[in-house]
Amino acid sequence: MEAKSDSFSSFEEFWPFYVSQHSKWGNRAFHFAGTTAGLVSVAGAIAKRRPVLFAWGLVLGYGLSWIGHYAIEKNRPATFGHPIWSLRCDFRMYGLMWRGKMTEELNRLVALSLSKT
Repeated sequence: MEAKSDSFSSFEEFWPFYVSQHSKWGNRAFHFAGTTAGLVSVAGAIAKRRPVLFAWGLVLGYGLSWIGHYAIEKNRPATFGHPIWSLRCDFRMYGLMWRGKMTEELNRLVALSLSKT
Protein backbone atom coordinates (compact mmCIF):
# COMPACT_ATOMS: atom_id res chain seq x y z
CA MET A 1 0.00 0.00 0.00
CA GLU A 2 3.06 2.22 0.13
CA ALA A 3 3.26 4.92 -2.52
CA LYS A 4 5.30 7.98 -3.23
CA SER A 5 3.63 10.76 -1.26
CA ASP A 6 3.50 13.26 -4.15
CA SER A 7 2.21 10.96 -6.89
CA PHE A 8 -1.56 11.35 -6.47
CA SER A 9 -4.02 12.74 -8.97
CA SER A 10 -7.21 12.37 -6.91
CA PHE A 11 -8.50 12.11 -3.38
CA GLU A 12 -9.57 8.49 -3.90
CA GLU A 13 -6.04 7.68 -5.06
CA PHE A 14 -4.62 9.44 -1.97
CA TRP A 15 -6.88 7.62 0.52
CA PRO A 16 -5.01 4.24 0.47
CA PHE A 17 -1.71 6.06 1.03
CA TYR A 18 -3.23 8.00 3.93
CA VAL A 19 -4.52 4.79 5.49
CA SER A 20 -1.10 3.16 5.08
CA GLN A 21 0.37 6.00 7.14
CA HIS A 22 -2.09 5.16 9.94
CA SER A 23 -1.59 1.40 10.13
CA LYS A 24 -1.01 1.27 13.90
CA TRP A 25 -3.96 1.44 16.26
CA GLY A 26 -2.13 3.78 18.65
CA ASN A 27 -1.58 6.38 15.94
CA ARG A 28 -5.24 6.22 14.97
CA ALA A 29 -6.20 6.59 18.66
CA PHE A 30 -4.12 9.79 18.90
CA HIS A 31 -5.86 11.07 15.76
CA PHE A 32 -9.26 10.25 17.20
CA ALA A 33 -8.45 12.06 20.45
CA GLY A 34 -6.99 15.02 18.57
CA THR A 35 -9.93 15.34 16.18
CA THR A 36 -12.40 15.08 19.06
CA ALA A 37 -10.55 17.70 21.11
CA GLY A 38 -10.26 19.94 18.07
CA LEU A 39 -13.97 19.71 17.25
CA VAL A 40 -14.97 20.37 20.86
CA SER A 41 -12.65 23.39 20.98
CA VAL A 42 -13.99 24.79 17.71
CA ALA A 43 -17.58 24.29 18.91
CA GLY A 44 -16.68 26.07 22.14
CA ALA A 45 -15.08 28.92 20.20
CA ILE A 46 -18.29 29.39 18.23
CA ALA A 47 -20.65 28.96 21.19
CA LYS A 48 -18.70 31.22 23.53
CA ARG A 49 -17.38 33.58 20.83
CA ARG A 50 -13.83 32.99 22.00
CA PRO A 51 -11.42 32.78 19.06
CA VAL A 52 -8.63 31.55 21.33
CA LEU A 53 -10.52 28.25 21.63
CA PHE A 54 -10.34 27.86 17.86
CA ALA A 55 -6.56 28.19 18.08
CA TRP A 56 -6.50 25.59 20.85
CA GLY A 57 -8.54 23.30 18.61
CA LEU A 58 -5.86 23.46 15.95
CA VAL A 59 -3.06 22.91 18.47
CA LEU A 60 -4.81 19.95 20.09
CA GLY A 61 -5.98 18.40 16.84
CA TYR A 62 -2.70 18.58 14.98
CA GLY A 63 -0.51 18.20 18.07
CA LEU A 64 -2.02 14.90 19.16
CA SER A 65 -2.07 13.59 15.59
CA TRP A 66 1.57 14.45 15.03
CA ILE A 67 2.55 12.78 18.31
CA GLY A 68 0.95 9.62 16.93
CA HIS A 69 3.01 9.85 13.77
CA TYR A 70 6.36 10.59 15.35
CA ALA A 71 6.07 8.48 18.52
CA ILE A 72 4.08 5.48 17.30
CA GLU A 73 3.95 5.21 13.52
CA LYS A 74 7.48 6.61 13.04
CA ASN A 75 6.57 8.47 9.87
CA ARG A 76 6.02 11.99 8.60
CA PRO A 77 2.43 13.29 8.69
CA ALA A 78 0.82 13.39 5.24
CA THR A 79 -0.48 16.86 6.17
CA PHE A 80 2.84 18.35 5.15
CA GLY A 81 2.48 17.20 1.54
CA HIS A 82 -1.30 17.28 1.07
CA PRO A 83 -2.96 19.41 3.78
CA ILE A 84 -6.49 19.56 2.33
CA TRP A 85 -6.70 15.89 1.35
CA SER A 86 -5.19 14.92 4.70
CA LEU A 87 -7.81 16.89 6.61
CA ARG A 88 -10.56 15.32 4.51
CA CYS A 89 -9.04 11.86 5.12
CA ASP A 90 -8.83 12.55 8.84
CA PHE A 91 -12.56 13.21 8.98
CA ARG A 92 -13.24 10.13 6.87
CA MET A 93 -11.08 8.04 9.20
CA TYR A 94 -12.76 9.64 12.22
CA GLY A 95 -16.18 8.64 10.91
CA LEU A 96 -15.03 5.10 10.23
CA MET A 97 -13.57 4.90 13.73
CA TRP A 98 -16.84 6.11 15.29
CA ARG A 99 -18.63 3.30 13.45
CA GLY A 100 -15.98 0.71 14.33
CA LYS A 101 -15.06 0.23 10.66
CA MET A 102 -11.53 1.64 10.38
CA THR A 103 -9.66 -1.63 11.00
CA GLU A 104 -11.91 -3.27 8.40
CA GLU A 105 -11.02 -0.49 5.92
CA LEU A 106 -7.30 -0.90 6.64
CA ASN A 107 -7.56 -4.66 6.08
CA ARG A 108 -9.54 -4.12 2.85
CA LEU A 109 -6.90 -1.78 1.45
CA VAL A 110 -4.05 -4.09 2.46
CA ALA A 111 -5.78 -7.02 0.71
CA LEU A 112 -6.43 -4.87 -2.36
CA SER A 113 -2.79 -3.81 -2.44
CA LEU A 114 -1.59 -7.41 -2.12
CA SER A 115 -3.89 -8.55 -4.91
CA LYS A 116 -2.26 -6.00 -7.25
CA THR A 117 1.23 -7.41 -6.71
